[in-house]
Amino acid sequence: MDALLPAPQRSTRGVAVLLGIPFVAGLALLTLTPSRVEEKMPALLDLVLSTAHRLGWEWLDFTRLEIIANVLVFVPIGVFAFLLVPRRVWPLAVVLGPALSIAIEVSQHLALPQRAATVNDVIANSAGALIGVSLAIVGTLLFAPRATRPRRTLEAS
Repeated sequence: MDALLPAPQRSTRGVAVLLGIPFVAGLALLTLTPSRVEEKMPALLDLVLSTAHRLGWEWLDFTRLEIIANVLVFVPIGVFAFLLVPRRVWPLAVVLGPALSIAIEVSQHLALPQRAATVNDVIANSAGALIGVSLAIVGTLLFAPRATRPRRTLEAS
């Protein structure tokens, strides 16, 4: 499997760490503080929904927008997990996103009564992380340099 999914280069992992740390910190601020997103950014949500409705997307309401946002926010988590987990145990990247989502929702339930901890959030977040892992696998299969094995030749004696 190592030949099919080669490990990322050291620089790729370095970039993933440099981007991943502030991303996860931002995710923690977004999900583990008492105020909800709609309280922090009501004008932005109104702008997104009104723009969507002007485009004819009447089906998009706050609930659906929240689900889409939950999926999209966890796509990078799946990518980072795939890039940072050792390649010999890469399937672990598939469970890290859902595990992080469950940890967030349990924390919200236990410590933040003003937040809504839901199974739907875990499902949407997990889907996003799975999409991220899938994108990283496809990217690796398409673009990662392959280790070449020397060809064996028969030499005449």
